[in-house]
Amino acid sequence: MSHPEHLVHGLDSSRMPADWPALRPDETRAVLARYPDVAHDVELLWHSPRPLSAAALVEAGGARWFLKRHALEVRNAATLGEEHRFMRHLQRHGYSVPMVLHNRDGGTATVHEGWVYEVHTPLQGIDLYRELVSWSPLCSLAHARSAGAALARLHEAAQGYAAAQRDTHLLVTRDDLVRAADPIHALRAQFPQRPGLAQYLGRRNWERDFERILLPPQQRIQARIAEAPRLWTHNDWHASNLAWSSEGDKATVRSAFDFGLASPTFALFDLATAIERNAVAWLELERGAAAVHADTAVALLGGYAEVRPLSAADLDLVAGLLPVLHIDFALSEVEYFHAVTGTPAHADLAYDSFLLGHAKWFDTAPARHLLDAIRNAK
Repeated sequence: MSHPEHLVHGLDSSRMPADWPALRPDETRAVLARYPDVAHDVELLWHSPRPLSAAALVEAGGARWFLKRHALEVRNAATLGEEHRFMRHLQRHGYSVPMVLHNRDGGTATVHEGWVYEVHTPLQGIDLYRELVSWSPLCSLAHARSAGAALARLHEAAQGYAAAQRDTHLLVTRDDLVRAADPIHALRAQFPQRPGLAQYLGRRNWERDFERILLPPQQRIQARIAEAPRLWTHNDWHASNLAWSSEGDKATVRSAFDFGLASPTFALFDLATAIERNAVAWLELERGAAAVHADTAVALLGGYAEVRPLSAADLDLVAGLLPVLHIDFALSEVEYFHAVTGTPAHADLAYDSFLLGHAKWFDTAPARHLLDAIRNAK
């Protein structure tokens, strides 16, 4: 299924052949012809290196657009609409995110020749981190503080948005298992709707892995988060999903994009995710303490608290979430690689290194230093 002519971010620090073919000029013209606001003379300016879909920056009639294509096994018009409606709510409440264009039929997603597409307006700001893989640490503490404040403002704008849970688990961050009193039972209950994941887990001793590695940290915080107020959140708050005011170390966040992982979780879950994404160099853990950027985590928390104050109990819960907040998304990646792309080695890596490895790492000395810094943040 790989397409060696187009390289994307791999599961380590290297580039790898894409699972999905790059957007073609003829394909792009055919899709954009469905949008009345877009001219038909199309030039592809840049292909995104993100691996889970295909996307490109497009110029048409002197205007620029961002075109993204998904496999229908991963997204359809309805599931994309869930993301678009949340983005529209944020816009209506004063938060800067790209506009999603409507096609000639009035929809914000277009199905064409077995794929589904979305078209966004250009970013308001500079895409400073666009070539970096997720989990690359922020470049400066000023960036971290601004990212924290911008996340808090997004949470303020998200208040009152009460849409139901996402209609898919695939490549969506959810907190179903993190919240569950019995995550093993909760996961088993999902199997009828997730046969690909059930098939993969059928050859792993997953219940033992949950009991030994995932349940102990999850059970320590479960009672405190079971009743946490639902809030639609971004769930992938990495610097590469933010647009910036300038190219310098003092740049501030202008807008946010890529809401593909968004869902109703809760605010502190999203804040903990931002720390996980930006304060640990996950692809360089062999560096030990040097791979951990506790000062970045503290700066993120400081920026957030400028807008939405954090109590000592909040900080303690953020620290407690870090070993387990990835559970639902890691399993969605296992399902994606096993049932959609058919790449067994990637499915095993998502299970062993992401699902289990993340949780186990939080028992190391560098991780404990990070968690202590979070709990003691001012």
